[in-house]
Amino acid sequence: MAIKQLLATLALSTLTCAMAQADQLSDVMSKKSLDCGVYADVPPFSAPDPVSRELVGMDVDLCKALAKTLGVELQLKPMSVEAQIAEVKMGRVDVIFANLAYTKTRADQIQFSDPYYIAKETLVVRAVNADEPKSFFKDKRISSTKGSTSEQSIRIAGANPVTFQDTGSAYMALQQNKVVGLVTNTMTAIKLVNQAGESGVQLALAKEPMALEPIGAGMRLGEPAFVHKVNEELASM
Repeated sequence: MAIKQLLATLALSTLTCAMAQADQLSDVMSKKSLDCGVYADVPPFSAPDPVSRELVGMDVDLCKALAKTLGVELQLKPMSVEAQIAEVKMGRVDVIFANLAYTKTRADQIQFSDPYYIAKETLVVRAVNADEPKSFFKDKRISSTKGSTSEQSIRIAGANPVTFQDTGSAYMALQQNKVVGLVTNTMTAIKLVNQAGESGVQLALAKEPMALEPIGAGMRLGEPAFVHKVNEELASM
């Protein structure tokens, strides 16, 4: 009987500890600040403003809206594409808004919010290749940011990914004809095409998207109250 009581006490203690550790929403409210992870330099999602040098963009706006709803201060945490999952898992950020596409591998490591939009992984190419089918690019060299779903979509298409730490470097590889294309999200792709046109280089979006992806915020596993609050705010927007 004593052993049963001891086991029951231990089980209750373990559950209580788990519940205490899993209440991230209370932690955020207690410290009165939200650590929100965003890209360091991926326009139009999060990039330094040319004048103020402050981070601006769609993901920054989402972080601001969530912090305002919670009534806490916002602490933006710039990060690279390849570091974002680790930053969440290790608790260095409370949530990430970083054009984060759902994949099963990621979902095994972090919790996703409800999707707030469906993104296209878009192939940017020289204008003369814009009407070519996706099969045309098989086995060819295509650039992307390292560790991104853009890189995964290149592999799935049977092409050879050439990866870089940031979108700017991947874009330069296309400009210098080191690759035949660049894969990134549609909003960034349009910006790069316009930017190239201003310098006299004719780029275009390939007619077929490389992939369609649901985009959500990322949080630690086992945080139901916090996930619910984030989903609630996304729905309200």
